[in-house]
Amino acid sequence: MDGNHPNRKKDKLNPYTLSVESNTCYISFADGQGIFHKMEISKELYAAFNSFELDDISQMNVASRHLEQSELTEETLNHRAADLPEPVEDHVFRRIMYGELHKAIAKLPPTQHRRLLLYYFGGYTYEQIAQMEGCKHPAIMKSIAAAEKNIKKHLSK
Repeated sequence: MDGNHPNRKKDKLNPYTLSVESNTCYISFADGQGIFHKMEISKELYAAFNSFELDDISQMNVASRHLEQSELTEETLNHRAADLPEPVEDHVFRRIMYGELHKAIAKLPPTQHRRLLLYYFGGYTYEQIAQMEGCKHPAIMKSIAAAEKNIKKHLSK
C-alpha cells in the first residue's frame, strides 16, 4: 500500500481519492449533493481502484503522446467506442476469483500442484510432463483431472 497519491495525475472525471492511514485503506469522494465522504475499504477493493487509476494514467499518457487532441474522425470515434473500459464490478469480481483460484491451487497435494502448473502455466504437454517425471502420460492426465476436480470442489464452497 502506497499511502496517498498527491502527485498522481488524475483524470478530470475521476471522482474519488485513495489513501492509506495506519494500514487501513480509505476512499474519499463527494456525493451528488457535494457532501464529502471518507469510507474504509478492503485491501482488495483498494487494489482494484488503484489499478483503475493507473490504467487511467496510462490512457491519458497515450492520448497526450500519440493522439492529436483535436482529431475527431470517424476512425478515432470508432476506436474509442470499441475499447470500452471494464466495469469496476467485473474487475473486482475477477480479482477476487483469481485470488480464490490461487488459494485452491496452493491447497493441492504437491504432485497435483506441480503437474497442474507445468500443464497450464508451463505450457507442457501430458507426454512432456510424463517424460520429466518418469511415468506414463495417462498418470499425468489422471493427476491433472484430479487437481481440477479438487479446485472445482474448493471454488464451489
